[in-house]
Amino acid sequence: MESNAQTRHRVSTNGKQGTTSNNNNIKSSSATGQWGRAWRVDVWTFFGCLFVLFVCPILPLTFYASCTHHECSLVETAYSVWSGSLDFSLPAVSGFAARTYFTWIAFQILLSALPDIVHLILPRYVGGIQPGAVTPSGRVNRYNINGLQAWLITHILWAANAFYFKLFSPSIVFNNMGAFLVLSNITGYCLATFCYIKGRLFPTHENDCKLSGHFLYDYLMGVEFNPRIGCWFDFKLFFNGRPGIVAWSIINLSFASRQYETFGHVTDSMILLNFLQAIYVIDFFWNETWYLKTMDICHDHFGFYLAWGDLAWLPIMYTLQGFYLAYHPVELGVIKSSLILLLGLVGYVIFRSANSQKDKFRKKKNKCKIWGKKSPEYIECSYTSSDGVRHQSTLLVSGWWGVARHFNYTGDLLGSLAYCLCCGGDHILPYFYIIYMTILLVHRLYRDEHRCKCKYGEYWTLYVQRVPWRLIPGLY
Repeated sequence: MESNAQTRHRVSTNGKQGTTSNNNNIKSSSATGQWGRAWRVDVWTFFGCLFVLFVCPILPLTFYASCTHHECSLVETAYSVWSGSLDFSLPAVSGFAARTYFTWIAFQILLSALPDIVHLILPRYVGGIQPGAVTPSGRVNRYNINGLQAWLITHILWAANAFYFKLFSPSIVFNNMGAFLVLSNITGYCLATFCYIKGRLFPTHENDCKLSGHFLYDYLMGVEFNPRIGCWFDFKLFFNGRPGIVAWSIINLSFASRQYETFGHVTDSMILLNFLQAIYVIDFFWNETWYLKTMDICHDHFGFYLAWGDLAWLPIMYTLQGFYLAYHPVELGVIKSSLILLLGLVGYVIFRSANSQKDKFRKKKNKCKIWGKKSPEYIECSYTSSDGVRHQSTLLVSGWWGVARHFNYTGDLLGSLAYCLCCGGDHILPYFYIIYMTILLVHRLYRDEHRCKCKYGEYWTLYVQRVPWRLIPGLY
């Protein structure tokens, strides 16, 4: 779904080329050159910016306070807020916590600079130097894809310390959670501010910057498309994937260690949660090249939304179930564990196979096989970047992409629900994740479709007619 001004389309069915239209009377509404940001800053967008910038940072602190002072009960937490008895003081930040946090960031930066050798050892893993998508100015950036290597090195060192060197406690993240929460928030704001100033004063590529004329919106959504330092350190790729997602599974292991230290064993729910979320994390890095074609990299500018979100929101809020289980161990039993495992795996299979179908189609077009068909169905289009160069693009309507327009999101939501179900039903706090993911993905869905409608014009209407459902066939 990444194209701009339409000039023609072709529907290919089972390898047979359909009619080709060169109707010059049909014009895309994207002729103004909008790319990535075609959203008007109206009053609702303004209040949305205020909410994200000033309310969202309070939520992790509130959930932390809920588990440390109110046994993870949001009802009791809300009552303490209402009665004025909630302790609003920030967690203390020790020198040790600060050194640990920034050493972690520096270590992940170092790993991101290393040449990737995993793709030489594992032939099916695609790493090394890979090209990205075409930017608004027609530029194609190159990326050092070595996320799987960084994840492996980090976890090998973690295991070596936990079982042999014992330089620090495996539950170090849990023990310093409050301090890390404060540090990640401060760092997220600092990074977002630096990137805003960089985009205004010394951008990497001036033609890939965009201003809406509204400070809050530009600060939130970003000015610069691909801020970089030198030719290898890409802010968007690094902070989207590392250090947050590498930390995800480390944080979960720390919570499991804390549970073992406190209760003398690790529950089946904690093991299941670690397993399901580790699948997602490893999948992300195994398919990191695919990530170069996603909405984050292809369309979103780098501002507070991604900078603070990657540093502060992701490692705290995405690991909320493990944090809860460290305080409230839950034994699911064989039947419940099996059903939750099945739900999580079904969600993962849908998520992965849908993304794999699109990735395979991008590489092989009508020569790839989807669901047994020798050639997929698709709509072929073209678009013009801001440098006046015309590029070809396509919309896939085979496989999962013929079932619903965002069926990969459906799989993601099923997996998210499985994570939450690991925590039982005593408290609503760990279920915030599925609520948040639903809001996030539906909002992203509408942003994506708004962008595509502007770029595709009447051809987007054709695509919607072919695939009428967004997430759930027959329902939505």
